[in-house]
Amino acid sequence: MVRSLLAMGMMLAGFLAGLSPATAQTWPTKPLRVIVPFTAGSAVDIVARAVMEQVSSQIGQPVVVENRGGAGGTLGVGLVAKADPDGHTILVHSSTYAVTATTYANPGYNARKDFAAITALANVPNVLVTAPGKYKSVKHMIEAARAKQGSLNYASAGAGSSAHLNAARLMLAADTKAQHIPFKGGPEALTEVMAGRVDFYFVPLPPARGLIAGKKVDALAVSSASRAKALPNVPTTIEAGYPNSEFNFWMGMFLPVKTPAAVVARLHEETIKALKNPAVIARLEKAGAEPMPMSLAQFDDFVRKEIELNAALVKAAGIEIN
Repeated sequence: MVRSLLAMGMMLAGFLAGLSPATAQTWPTKPLRVIVPFTAGSAVDIVARAVMEQVSSQIGQPVVVENRGGAGGTLGVGLVAKADPDGHTILVHSSTYAVTATTYANPGYNARKDFAAITALANVPNVLVTAPGKYKSVKHMIEAARAKQGSLNYASAGAGSSAHLNAARLMLAADTKAQHIPFKGGPEALTEVMAGRVDFYFVPLPPARGLIAGKKVDALAVSSASRAKALPNVPTTIEAGYPNSEFNFWMGMFLPVKTPAAVVARLHEETIKALKNPAVIARLEKAGAEPMPMSLAQFDDFVRKEIELNAALVKAAGIEIN
């Protein structure tokens, strides 16, 4: 009898929860707040704005993008983890989300449990850039690193970020070492590379594309499995002679895990619709990004596997957990 009453109580609670104002029919009731855990002008920022401006026009509510960079993106992620789970605070992050799940021991949230994965947004090649004329090729750069182990340095948009692991993966594949120099965001890292104070940087293509075209930096390789459509003459790191150096950079959308399922489904639906919009596709491709829509289940599984893959890379590279 007691068990029966408990079961009925749970069913009633579930029913009442379904009557919450935050349903697919009423959401959104106010402007959306989109947290990008990197600086303005970063690849994640560019993709977030391109997609969310279209979502805004579809749902009839303003979208405010906030850049909360620092600590490898964990500061911004922590904000969303603590936000009201009503679907009005959204996280747009990158593959760094799956990296810091391992590289940060106590970021203030649990990447495996505290978020609902909505969809991947775009896949973006990381480009190995250096100061103009500094190195003729990836092989030339690696030879310089081997000549004096640890003499070269590389930038990232924060310790434990995707750029950090991308460089670590190449160093593992090349069996050499280089010093890591973390920055608050990509623009600062690019400035130091252009000035020649930092030797190289695996930067997502969107913020680097104009600099490459203007010959402010040299593009030696891309870390994706195949060549970037926007840089057809730039080889992959594998083509450059370093097997097992591939590293994929993606962007995706997340909500606090307790967000009502109806709101999760509605945001997913609106985002997929935006990703199929010809104007959005053209805008992403112009920046060097390729749309990457996924179902809720597909993206959830994708993120889980990415966390596992990056955990193995962190261990192999000997990267210390903060």
